[in-house]
Amino acid sequence: MGWDEYYRRRDALNGVIERGELSVPEPFTGPTEVLLALHHRWSLQLVGRVELAAAADDPVDAVGAAWREAAAANPALLALLDEYTDHPPLRALIRAEQRMLARAAGLTGPEDGRLVQAALGAAFVALLRNGPQERRNPVERLLRKLVPSG
Repeated sequence: MGWDEYYRRRDALNGVIERGELSVPEPFTGPTEVLLALHHRWSLQLVGRVELAAAADDPVDAVGAAWREAAAANPALLALLDEYTDHPPLRALIRAEQRMLARAAGLTGPEDGRLVQAALGAAFVALLRNGPQERRNPVERLLRKLVPSG
């Protein structure tokens, strides 16, 4: 991909996000390609922040803050992706993201299976989305007991 195509794709994705509805602008060939590109953009925002947070003393707080920062910086992108979580190619990417978050936060380890990692990651994201920002709720306290630094 050359720079011209990169900029066309970037501008097309920006338009999709601004409109808040899935469309298939040029140069994309279908909705799956657009969704994958949107998720890639989200992943770049999230993974960079999570990697910086991984070295923190309290990985649960740091990874949670990283996710919240990415969400706050990209609300329209995240809202658009949320509408299509049942789209098969996105489902696999979301599960991979959940596993990554669970491992980075120290909630799971290499000995845990993929399903356990994804389930704990999904619970963690649900807390980040719906849990109180200032005080910890009982589920968060339970998750913290699983983490040595908690």
